[in-house]
Amino acid sequence: MTDDSEPPESKLTRSKQRWAREGKFLTGKVTRPQEQRLPPGQHLTADWPVLDLGLMPNISRERWRLDVYGAVEQTIYWTWQQFMAQPQTQFVSDIHCVTTWSRYDNQWEGLATRDLLAACQPREGARFVALHSYDGYTTNLPIEDFAAEDALLAHSWSGKPLEQEHGGPVRLVVPHLYFWKSAKWLQRIEFLTEDAPGFWEVRGYHNRGDPWAEQRYSGD
Repeated sequence: MTDDSEPPESKLTRSKQRWAREGKFLTGKVTRPQEQRLPPGQHLTADWPVLDLGLMPNISRERWRLDVYGAVEQTIYWTWQQFMAQPQTQFVSDIHCVTTWSRYDNQWEGLATRDLLAACQPREGARFVALHSYDGYTTNLPIEDFAAEDALLAHSWSGKPLEQEHGGPVRLVVPHLYFWKSAKWLQRIEFLTEDAPGFWEVRGYHNRGDPWAEQRYSGD
């Protein structure tokens, strides 16, 4: 005779049910086989090289604002406090720079782009996103890339506030594309019905920038 009754509830089962509700231990990282983790033409580094346009805007959290507008139902104008009041997510992901360096296992914290999409509600015709930075930099993304499951607006790296030289207070992180697509010093996010190539895209760089396809330049 078998006993089909469920095990009695315990502290462990209650904890594991809570973990399931909260998604505890999920990093959001899109995993690849180890032999496919490093894109072609890249080399690993333990450092985080600093690359920018020669300008490094010093934007305090008190002065920082994020505007989200364009083809959306809900225009957003967030202060730092309002931004930090949104759902916060932690992801671990790799960086792949078009200048051929890659850095593994970066720990990010910030607002997942999917939560931003839920807040601003892009209109049906919204197909692209343009990122505008405090230093005048721009870059563009298809909305599908912006909405990747491990993409986020990061304010922290390795448990500490994101440093100015790496794009703090807030930068975009889209791990599956070359890192020039992950705009530093994020100021404005514009949803568009038509594509609008950004700073590097009009200067000979690929419009999408997939590292595994080596989409470095416009002819690739």
